[in-house]
Amino acid sequence: MNKQQTDLQILFNAALDVQAKAHAPYSDYRVGSALVAEDGNTYTGCNVENVSFPLGQCAEGNALAAMVAGGARQVREILIASPNEHFCSPCGGCRQRIFEFASKDTLVHMATSEGEIKTLTMNDILPFAFEQ
Repeated sequence: MNKQQTDLQILFNAALDVQAKAHAPYSDYRVGSALVAEDGNTYTGCNVENVSFPLGQCAEGNALAAMVAGGARQVREILIASPNEHFCSPCGGCRQRIFEFASKDTLVHMATSEGEIKTLTMNDILPFAFEQ
């Protein structure tokens, strides 16, 4: 395994660890996310559902919140772990949330429960992001 594969495996394992902690009693769709920030630290988040569905929180947003709370402001790369054999891409809101702390070249990895990983850039998944 090369360094990039090793780093990706670390992100995948971190996302799986936090995925197990997701609060998803309504959908039973547990998502985990892990990101590496510019400070070199890994931050994680899981989805947290609420009976009032619009009030739920996505895994990616929670990983970003943990990063900001940790003092970092730039995402190097992010991984989203799906609870099944399908890739789980970030929702529209999370795409824009990630972009707030990323660049067009930031890598977005989507992983299935079997460990298959698809990698795109932010520009691939959000070509017309709102920018300052």
